[in-house]
Amino acid sequence: MDFTIRPIAATEHEPLGELTVQAYLGEGFLDHGEQDPYLPRLRDVGGRAAVADVLVAVEGDGRGDRLLGGVTYVPEPGPMSDLARDGEAEIRMLVVAPEARRRGVGEALARACLDRARSAGRSAVVLCSQPRMRAAHRVYERLGFRRDPERDWSPDDKLDLLLAAYRLEL
Repeated sequence: MDFTIRPIAATEHEPLGELTVQAYLGEGFLDHGEQDPYLPRLRDVGGRAAVADVLVAVEGDGRGDRLLGGVTYVPEPGPMSDLARDGEAEIRMLVVAPEARRRGVGEALARACLDRARSAGRSAVVLCSQPRMRAAHRVYERLGFRRDPERDWSPDDKLDLLLAAYRLEL
């Protein structure tokens, strides 16, 4: 692995927020483009970091690290969780820079979350994903996540979007 996974630095909040927004916009994951109501939440890495663990993938020597991707690890049910129940952790907003794809960055970020969950004695890790995020689904399935359709949900009744739930028993 030619990159490092570590907790985010405060100076990286804004760059990761922009990377996340651009990835979602660029891949067509926001139905309302620049006006999508989810956009501010994607951009607010500082808000996420205040209530959950935000991890980044970087390459470099520690002085001028280049951001390759990031993920929010939610250790238990709380303000950042959508699906987590007692004993479960959750993965949110995993993103990889376009130029860093196919290097194992997304899988390494997800594995770092799984390691944290195992260390904390969690019984499972859950996540939800848009049906069109097929590349992410391949990564999750390769790691052992299985669909949990009973937990599929929609963030807004006005949107025609059903998020697909995944679960990995630890």
